[in-house]
Amino acid sequence: MPSPQKTTSAHQDRPVVSPTRRDEVAAAGSELIGGPIGRWARLGSSAVTPVRVVALVAIGMFALGMVQKLPCYNWAWFRGTSSQYTHACYSDIPHLFVGRGFADGLIPYFDRLGGDMEYLEYPVLTGLFMQVASWLTLPFDGDLQYREQMYWMVNAGMLMVCVAVLAVCVARTHRNRPWDALLVALAPAFALTATINWDLLAVALTAAALLMWSRGRALAFGVLLGLATAAKFYPFLLLGPLLLLCWRAGKWREFGTALLGAAGSWLVVNVPVMLLAPEGWKKFYSFSHDRGIDFGSFWLIITQRTGVTISPDDVNTYGMVLMLLACAGIAALVLTAPRRPRFAQLAFLVIAAFILTNKVYSPQYVLWLIPLAALARPRWRDFLIWQGCEVMYFVGIWMYLAYTTSGNKQGLPTEGYQFAILLHLVGTLFLCAMVVRDILLPERDGVRRDGSDDPSGGVLDRAEDVFVLGRAAHPPQHAAHAVRGPRVEWGVVRE
Repeated sequence: MPSPQKTTSAHQDRPVVSPTRRDEVAAAGSELIGGPIGRWARLGSSAVTPVRVVALVAIGMFALGMVQKLPCYNWAWFRGTSSQYTHACYSDIPHLFVGRGFADGLIPYFDRLGGDMEYLEYPVLTGLFMQVASWLTLPFDGDLQYREQMYWMVNAGMLMVCVAVLAVCVARTHRNRPWDALLVALAPAFALTATINWDLLAVALTAAALLMWSRGRALAFGVLLGLATAAKFYPFLLLGPLLLLCWRAGKWREFGTALLGAAGSWLVVNVPVMLLAPEGWKKFYSFSHDRGIDFGSFWLIITQRTGVTISPDDVNTYGMVLMLLACAGIAALVLTAPRRPRFAQLAFLVIAAFILTNKVYSPQYVLWLIPLAALARPRWRDFLIWQGCEVMYFVGIWMYLAYTTSGNKQGLPTEGYQFAILLHLVGTLFLCAMVVRDILLPERDGVRRDGSDDPSGGVLDRAEDVFVLGRAAHPPQHAAHAVRGPRVEWGVVRE
């Protein structure tokens, strides 16, 4: 009988995990393509490897997301405002081609824009991405509408490369669980939001950084994380949980290497612009600080329901306090958990905390969480519940904007939009609760049920604890946490 495909790790060879054998939702969904994989299947016996399948599916879903934008591409971006909302196909990309001076050949950070927005309000690496796309659009001559269309197409092509990198990196991070990356590839919110903005650049760099850490390459992790932070602020937050994990495991040298790599690459990208165009460089930070309460946040519900005005300075303070409290809770969880949490679990929790406490939640921010959720909690039922809430929010914000911008008030009124925000908040909190439960009850963690420790942890994987609050540190007792044995029901292994 042919043996299942093996993957090699530093500690032990383990068979590739098939979700259709362990997850009832994945097994049910597989009926669309012939049913769950059988025990006689030859995994990895052809050129159709899991990583290639995941990458192709992700690119296919990205293409479907582009198709979803067709009504806007053809006319709705250019004929008023409400049409692009009623078709739920809005994108910042064509609008900022004109609004941020790319159509006029202005250079980000160096050339001053007209109007209230004096300079480009994006981090430097994202600004470079936007500028390269603008240069690639130069050969397309025509009227302004045609150039906006081509600018979106060029950006979509560049973002598709980011999608391929993202899919491959997530599929390879957990060596024996490449199929978990299908959660990313098939996520509905991924397809819907991929071309709204340029967030996929930072998401792909972050995924590449996590892959490097899982391979024990701390410097490469740090360099990539610094580049991701140069594209979007949020990846920098991953250094917090990594510090706590390295503290508990005594891996100070590896953390220091990662920190220096992150700081170095961020400085390499930012210092030239910081020195040559200081006013343009700091626009991202001043804009983020001065921005008031905006769409998608629970702060917006508070102000709309109470009529109380909260100034940007006050909401910055309140949000910072809530974020620090959330981080304190995560720190307590790391240092007291019965088994050291997995890096992906804490990465998801800290970015989710940032999103939940922030004063704005743009629809594309869900992209930050999708790969982390796939690595932290690869359970199709919970993932799809969360995705359902995010899709409802995606529809809700555009229908609310249609209501507020159209003269006939067609769309979703304020109360309906507040309900959509609550769905987003509850869905994210639900997934956070599931991850916390897995940390407190590690025997319930699907990733660890085959005896694995932290497949994305790199040097943390199977490392001994040297510091644990409230009790003596001891080596990880993997055998003690091994599941007694799965039960088989209707051909599916129930966890």
